[in-house]
Amino acid sequence: MKQATRFALQMGWKLLILDMGYAPADVLSLARLPGDLFARPGGASLSPAQYFDLWRGLEQAAGNDELALKLAQAMSVEAFDPAMFACLCSPDLNTALQRLAHYKRLMCPLHMGVDIRADRTQVTLSCYGSDEPIPRSLGVSELVFFTQLARLGTRERIEPLAASVPDVPLNLAPYQAYLGCALGTSEQIQITFSAQDARRPFLTDNMAMWAAFEPALNSRLSELDAQASLRERVRAVLLETLPAGISSIDAVAKRLAISKRSLQRQLADESVGFQELLSEVRHELARHYLSRTDISAGEISWLLGFQESNSFIRAFRSWTGTTPAAYRQGRAGMDAQWH
Repeated sequence: MKQATRFALQMGWKLLILDMGYAPADVLSLARLPGDLFARPGGASLSPAQYFDLWRGLEQAAGNDELALKLAQAMSVEAFDPAMFACLCSPDLNTALQRLAHYKRLMCPLHMGVDIRADRTQVTLSCYGSDEPIPRSLGVSELVFFTQLARLGTRERIEPLAASVPDVPLNLAPYQAYLGCALGTSEQIQITFSAQDARRPFLTDNMAMWAAFEPALNSRLSELDAQASLRERVRAVLLETLPAGISSIDAVAKRLAISKRSLQRQLADESVGFQELLSEVRHELARHYLSRTDISAGEISWLLGFQESNSFIRAFRSWTGTTPAAYRQGRAGMDAQWH
């Protein structure tokens, strides 16, 4: 899936900043962004780094204010990005979250995953495009946004079951009071809603409005995906299919709706082979599973599409010069030392 490198700066931003009681010009100055950003004909766009700078400018303008809570108070339908407004037209929170995840990359440098299960719905967000820590207020503002979205849609005080961010606010009490649950720490931004609340009907459900928004949003996504190299598209398919044990070039070509021969030829034009990409993605996922989960090497082998554990162990040794067990032990030692 193609990562956007520019994000449209919606006019809703200016309205939000004003409704929170801050001067847009001051925010832009503190963010070291051009002062005419909100006034450009046809709208402006931001790089991932500039997007994070905008949040840092907001933090400085807010001073001792609880920025994310002021954002919740100022949140209104009028201030929404079209994609967000379209989500509010959804029949329930589950649908709204799935739609938002689909279009999130049009709005900001955040990956959004939605895991819907029988007992709960969990949203996970991670950032890209900046080597610096994300602004503290951004993580908690996302949690506040999802909660407020649920409340705006249902007109009820929906409270998440759990919420966590990489960097918690210095003053936790008002956020925990707003959310109605404890706010913990985690590597990624996460929020969990009960299955009952996630299925609760939205009073703002509007299929006609959704039908009006969807074609334009899909067009923007198509333009973004058209810019993606075949290498990026193959990697995206492999990241999605490998956990299901699917790793053949035929399966990937089918998912991309091109012939196997055409896939091989186009990858060759980009100076890369399918097996090289498969090995690259397997290596990336293997390190993730060994570092952040406790699943066995045998299970990881299956998740990576290997026929047997020994094949995975040999491959891992060729990538890293060590065994999966030794790598995991070394990572555990580093984590213990860090804490």
